[in-house]
Amino acid sequence: MLDLIKKALYTGVGLAVLTKEKAEELVKELTQQAKLSEHEGKELFDSLLEQSEQARNDLQVKIDEAVAAVVKRLNLATKEEVTRLSAKVEELSSKIGQGPATGT
Repeated sequence: MLDLIKKALYTGVGLAVLTKEKAEELVKELTQQAKLSEHEGKELFDSLLEQSEQARNDLQVKIDEAVAAVVKRLNLATKEEVTRLSAKVEELSSKIGQGPATGT
């Protein structure tokens, strides 16, 4: 029974946006309706929070990958590339006697 409830929760609830308070509320309601023991309710809550955190992490990874793919496809410079080029400009400016760039 508990496994069935877990599966229903994982598929029926947007785990990536599930807050701790909302999870507590949901588990409390399910515990009362399904007549779960306190231990089973705590297990369900802990499991739900763990799955929620994992779903958030997975979503963040997918978003990061999608953004990186768009940046690459658009041929945009990354922050690291801009920083490296800025340092190179400063270095070359000082070599030709102009001193550091003023940034104006």
